[in-house]
Parts: sequence; structure tokens; C-alpha cells
Amino acid sequence: MTIDSATVEAFAPTGTLRASINLGNPILANRDAQSGEPIGVSVDLAHAFAQCVGVPLELVVFDAAGKSVEAVSDGRADFGFFAVDPKRGETIAFTAPYVLIEGFYLVRDASPIRNNADVDRPHHRVAVGKGSAYDLFLTRELKTATIVRAPTSPAVVPTFLEQELEVAAGVKQQLEADAAKTSGLRLLDERFMVIRQAMGVARSRGETAAATLRDFVEAMKRNGFVAEALERHRIAGASLAPLE
Repeated sequence: MTIDSATVEAFAPTGTLRASINLGNPILANRDAQSGEPIGVSVDLAHAFAQCVGVPLELVVFDAAGKSVEAVSDGRADFGFFAVDPKRGETIAFTAPYVLIEGFYLVRDASPIRNNADVDRPHHRVAVGKGSAYDLFLTRELKTATIVRAPTSPAVVPTFLEQELEVAAGVKQQLEADAAKTSGLRLLDERFMVIRQAMGVARSRGETAAATLRDFVEAMKRNGFVAEALERHRIAGASLAPLE
């Protein structure tokens, strides 16, 4: 990709390209067990985009999606990696998704909840990560159940257990990993949403910046970069999004 000087300035006004990285979604970003440095598909994409822009990269790391969105919206970071959502779209210009991830519900073995339709009941409390895609989606979709917001997505199952809630909602793989540590838990059989993971830039940076980021994502899907990153990081349960 060829990026002109005006677009470089729009993306990196400080001279360094600051990428907002959310560690609350372990499918896309995590910390290396030995070095402690951020690793993952989104980190790889951040490095690749910085190479295209031709400026140094700085990773601005957060533990929750909401914080990551806020950093890009208010200019503390220059771009980021988010689940597409209309509320976030008020301030963020999204690319097409590069990865698709499934959202599931977790309940106790003894729970009478057997399918997704059983969740939205007046006496049910659903744990979600504050500001996550699941929080935003379920806030719109659930009409009678009560949403209980854990501080981060990895804290959802601990909150569900500690407060003796009826349901936990989140990334399927995160819920499965947490359930494996505690007996007596099960996932419902069907997903309640598909999360469209995309890159995004503040709308205030202009349409040219947004279009450049969109073109970058499509190029990374087309040339196999995203698929190779998913394989390299041994990511299961997430699929490459189709070209758009």
C-alpha cells in the first residue's frame, strides 16, 4: 500500500502510531507467558499497519474493550481493534471485520435454562464484561433480564460465581476455559451473537484515514496474513471473515 503524507499525519500526528490493544479478548491479544509483552492477531496487524504507514509503533494496552474504544475516540490512541457495534460507530469508523467470533451463554448444570430464549426472564441476572460487545448487544436485546457488569471480560465468570448469578455471557473460548476450572457449569448449545472483529479509527481523523484502514484490512485478508496469524497463535473458535 502507498500512503501519502497527509494520511500519515492523520494517523500519527505525534510521529508514532499508537495502537489501542484490548487484552480483555484473549482470542485476539494476550501477554506472552515469558516476556509479558502483548502478542496475538491484533498485535501482528498493528505491526503490519505501522510498517505500511512508515512510522514507529506504540502499543497502548487496556484490560477492557470499553477502555480501548475510549482511547481511540478521545485521541489517546490512533487506531484500534474492536467488535463492530452501532454505539461505538458514533465515534469510530470501522473497517469490515477481519475475524468472526461467537458469543455464548454459560449456566450451571442444575439451571433450568436450556436454550437462549430461556435467558431473558425477569428473575435472571446476566454477567457481562463492562463495555464489551456483549454488553452493548445484550443491553439492546434483553428486555426483562438484568445485566450485571463485571469490570473486564475475563472477570465475567468469577463475577457470575461470586454473586451466584444465573447466566454468564462472553467469548465462547473464554467461557469454556473458565468452565474447565470449575465443575458443574455448561454452555448453552447455540450462540447468541456473532462478533465482527474489525479495526477502527476515530471519525475525527477523516474519511481518507478510514478508507486507508479499510483497504489495509481487506489486503491482509486477501494475502493470507490474518489466516496465518490465526494459525500461528493457535486460535480455535475464530474464523477468517470473508472479503468485502
